[in-house]
Amino acid sequence: MSTKFHLQFPSLEIPVLAQHFGYPVKENKLYDLRAGIAKRGFLTLEELKVVCRWKSVRSQSRVAKNTAADVEAITKVCFETKNERLRIGSLLLLEGVQYPTASVLLHFFHPDPYPILDVRALESLGIQKPPAYDFGFWSQYVAFTRQLAKESSVDMRTLDKALWQWSKNVKKII
Repeated sequence: MSTKFHLQFPSLEIPVLAQHFGYPVKENKLYDLRAGIAKRGFLTLEELKVVCRWKSVRSQSRVAKNTAADVEAITKVCFETKNERLRIGSLLLLEGVQYPTASVLLHFFHPDPYPILDVRALESLGIQKPPAYDFGFWSQYVAFTRQLAKESSVDMRTLDKALWQWSKNVKKII
């Protein structure tokens, strides 16, 4: 089944919305992790905890159940494979990691552009009630956002911020 994504605002507004991005938790800690992860090719358990805390504090008890060896092995597979299904699917093997958190790991630490899967971003693309996440939905979302970023001449981080901010602005008004 194909999902129909449709940007809910003019694409020319993407840079302005991104400049007003107001996510309550600062992402500086994630940027600080990038060089070490890129050099090693995997995340440590402590790095995974930082990322998961940024995305969802509620996942902390489940994330803590992972072993350091599992986090290293699984994230290494994720970053090394060319197979998209294995890339996202491997991350789902980690305790406390579902598609939204896996998307954050790919967004910040994989060299290819990946969007963050978030209800606000989906709302900005016309999806009011997200379906159960699966690989089919994920791959359509990635393809759509990559094309939108390319057509809008922005990087994925800029697009992601704009999608999130538009939804936040709309929810504030309603």
